[in-house]
Amino acid sequence: MIYRYPINLRPLAAEDGAGWLAEVPDLPGCMSDGPTPAAAVEAVEDAIACWIEAAEEDGRPVPAPRASAA
Repeated sequence: MIYRYPINLRPLAAEDGAGWLAEVPDLPGCMSDGPTPAAAVEAVEDAIACWIEAAEEDGRPVPAPRASAA
């Protein structure tokens, strides 16, 4: 499934393990990392699916993706 949640991507410092961090601001606590930007985005797409599944199982609301500024 393709999700349309905005993703914030930033490099990690060497002391934080280097690589890249991908965060989903619309889903609190939803984040992942990877050695490259593409790997971090791919990993966070799995994290989004898991976040939504857990929220639905717990009966918590799933926020809609905020509108992009296009």
